[in-house]
Amino acid sequence: MRIDKWLSSVNIIKRRTVAVDMVRNGVVFINDIEAKPSKNVSVGDEIRIEYLKSHKFYEVLAIPATKTISKSQNELYSKETKSISIKENEDEDTN
Repeated sequence: MRIDKWLSSVNIIKRRTVAVDMVRNGVVFINDIEAKPSKNVSVGDEIRIEYLKSHKFYEVLAIPATKTISKSQNELYSKETKSISIKENEDEDTN
């Protein structure tokens, strides 16, 4: 399944168009390699999403057979492995 479809199918990102935009803008990585919208994901892959203030890491546990799954089934398809907050640089020179 394509990365953009997988992200929206397992409810990590609400809309597929947003997932495509995120992938095209270089904030989605599969196994530490910048993803393209057409890149397929496999069970065991690590997905990293670099948001403005945090980075989130997910492990692909399964590939859904349907277009969408219910939110109660998220844990069957993906697992958030870690989340890293990005602190803004507070030491800027204000002369």
